[in-house]
Amino acid sequence: MRNRFSKLSVIVLLLLSVLIVACGKKPPETPPAGDDKSGQQAKGEILLSTTTSTDDSGLLGFILPEFTKDTGYDVKVVAVGTGQALQMGKDGDADVLLVHAKASEEEFVAEGHGVERFDVMYNDFVLLGPKDDPLKLKEKAGSDIVKALAMISESGKTFVSRADDSGTHKTELKLWGEADIEPKGDWYVEAGQGMGAVNQMTDELQGYTISDRATYLSMIDSLELDIVVEGDTKLFNQYGVIAVDPKKNDKINAEGAQAFVDWMISDKAQNLIKEFGKDKYGQSLFIPNAKK
Repeated sequence: MRNRFSKLSVIVLLLLSVLIVACGKKPPETPPAGDDKSGQQAKGEILLSTTTSTDDSGLLGFILPEFTKDTGYDVKVVAVGTGQALQMGKDGDADVLLVHAKASEEEFVAEGHGVERFDVMYNDFVLLGPKDDPLKLKEKAGSDIVKALAMISESGKTFVSRADDSGTHKTELKLWGEADIEPKGDWYVEAGQGMGAVNQMTDELQGYTISDRATYLSMIDSLELDIVVEGDTKLFNQYGVIAVDPKKNDKINAEGAQAFVDWMISDKAQNLIKEFGKDKYGQSLFIPNAKK
């Protein structure tokens, strides 16, 4: 009996020792509630109204996690045509805009809907067509986009328009105007869709369309389309960022919007934009050009 109790005493003592050591250890530290994984205090959400090209190309998926890590703001993205994005700003339904129709953007600010507009980046538009280029636009039009559109109209070959008041659509209509052509008829298909959907539709119809280069390159492996006209100065495609006027309503996150503007024109964001696409496509899909 005595030996049994001795062994039991030893076991109890060992267990007590373990408990004393364990209680002396500090519990693992955990970040305060509301912090993100980087340790940056979470600051809520901003609503970014932007074009389909920044979303379809994958740019936003590349840069927004870095913005959130640096600032603590999460971003809800609404990707629409530039016209609709600007209207959301006018209605006070967005905090900040990233769009590509400079004249309309400047008008937006001049009318008091936005705080200030800043250049962020640019790429260019290209004319896409079937790989066999049945109209021989590469050969006959060269880099002259107006001449190429005139040839498409004359031939009656299918042209797919975004027809959504986007920056791309605004550019397209301006070019038809320079060609002195009112596009209409069975050959002119008005899609009312974003850039990715229009590129797919053009591929299915084996027609022509105007696309931003970034969206085309991001889809190139799934399309039987080639660039048939490029390099015309009329195809330059500038993007700008604008914080919506916070006086529109008390729901606008003015601090978050300004943080996004400041970050987009910062050296870090500009370098990220410069690198986006290089590893996969051998070239940047957007060229940063912010002026501070």
